[in-house]
Amino acid sequence: MSIFDSGLLSVMGQRSTGASVRTQNVMAVSSIANIVKSSLGPVGLDKMLVDDIGDITITNDGATILKLLEVEHPAAKVLCELAQLQDREVGDGTTSVVILAAELLRNADELVSQKIHPTSVISGYRLACREAVRFINENLTINTDELGRECLVNAAKTSMSSKIIGTYPFRTDSDFFANMVVDAVMAVKFTDAKGLAHYPVTSVNVLKAHGGSQRDSLLVNGYAINCTVASQAMPKKITNAKIACLDFSLQKTKMKMGVQVIISDPDKLAQIRQREIDITKERVQKILGSGANVILTTGGIDDICLKYFLDAGAMAVRRVLKQDLRRIAKASGATVCSSLVNLEGEEAFDVSLLGHAEEVLQDWICDDELILIKSTKARTAASLILRGANDFMCDEMERSVHDALCVVKRVLESKSLVAGGGAVEAALSIYLENFATTMGSREQLAIAEFAHSLLIIPKILAVNAAQDSIDLVAKLRAFHNQAQINPDHKHFKWQVARWQEGCRVIGLDLVNGKPRDNKQAGVFEPTMVKTKSIKFATEAAITILRIDDLIRIIPDEKEGGGRSYQDAVAGGELDD
Repeated sequence: MSIFDSGLLSVMGQRSTGASVRTQNVMAVSSIANIVKSSLGPVGLDKMLVDDIGDITITNDGATILKLLEVEHPAAKVLCELAQLQDREVGDGTTSVVILAAELLRNADELVSQKIHPTSVISGYRLACREAVRFINENLTINTDELGRECLVNAAKTSMSSKIIGTYPFRTDSDFFANMVVDAVMAVKFTDAKGLAHYPVTSVNVLKAHGGSQRDSLLVNGYAINCTVASQAMPKKITNAKIACLDFSLQKTKMKMGVQVIISDPDKLAQIRQREIDITKERVQKILGSGANVILTTGGIDDICLKYFLDAGAMAVRRVLKQDLRRIAKASGATVCSSLVNLEGEEAFDVSLLGHAEEVLQDWICDDELILIKSTKARTAASLILRGANDFMCDEMERSVHDALCVVKRVLESKSLVAGGGAVEAALSIYLENFATTMGSREQLAIAEFAHSLLIIPKILAVNAAQDSIDLVAKLRAFHNQAQINPDHKHFKWQVARWQEGCRVIGLDLVNGKPRDNKQAGVFEPTMVKTKSIKFATEAAITILRIDDLIRIIPDEKEGGGRSYQDAVAGGELDD
């Protein structure tokens, strides 16, 4: 590293080039992967993170861990963003994508140190990624139509297996939560104009409530919001509800800041105050005149407006979260109204802005009162009420349920699954090793390293389960190799009847420490989780591998602000 000056162009900064940059990047990426490595798999361990103000988060979700880390190294930041991307696109597999990207980069760095040009490595990685995705789609997928609802429940259980509500080693709540998650996703199904079914996870609202055991959690038909009616005198139940969604406060109109009204007659002052009340009344009457009998607002509702709503027999709810208001508007067909002023500058509230639901009621659920909106017109909605002993448990349960919801959604929309437990990675490793030998160029080495990198997933799964990773992975590779080179071999150890079945479903049994048929065991993952993980990890590794120069610009020091008090004392600047 050096502060450099090149002729007429001078850049005040530090520059690293060549092998030193790659070594730094690999070390930074490996350190990030090592943080989340022990949390992978059904018997992975949790992490406790404490932020700068003392808030504690206990989780083993890779995206959450990396989101809470304060990472400074630019290459390590790429990996943190990779985990967030996987979480947004798929919802699961965040830990494995980070580990795979770090392993790909480490093996690529070894190739570069052996005088293989980075461009050749990148070309080989891209080819291997394309072949891997093709092999998964053609040979490893299982159609959900032949398995029915059971595969959805098993996919949800696999997703939650490493979480606090999972299955391994002796947890028994997985069936309860898996069925609840599947019911919730099925409840929000809707069909678009093209006849395609969609399952919006955002239509499932997840609420947390302290107290009770995990099994006290329940699924509620309808969208639940953690609010109550603005006045206890209001009706607690409205049938054939017409919902107005307002994004402003319903309070007495006041003069704008800086506006002054000078009057000489005291009677005029009373008229001004009365007019302020009348303007508020007219606004409320416009809303009620449209036929609205349920008013939801993100702001407050003062006593004057409450009186008018009470007289009309309407239900008003204030301080609704803006996110909840948008979801309710989408489900009921309403339009979120941020102002009553129309294009002509006049205040009006049209009937077309209203949403519709069969029933809106306030009900006791668990130990609290909630507003439930049932049978909405545009889309159906569901709510999950999670119970837990404390904040840490409730937060981790929410993250677990979110991952499971995303997994079930992906399975339903793609209608394809793959076996978990390292089955896909082992099959791809054998296939890509054989594929590499057909290449007559330098890409052969890169494809072979890509195949070797994929084995990091079953290795870490075995290590985290306190099993012999070398022995287990060797058995798994032996099976997949025999299955691929000799599809007619019927009696090979651990093999099921047909090669197609054997190749795609044999994975690791981390409790008993041996390979098994993971299709019969019910260990499933969405195909999209594997294909996206491989694509994203490959692109992230290539992005970092292409870097051969790092320049850090030294920030300019401000006058008087660059030196601390201790520096000034040491320099004698404060002496008389």
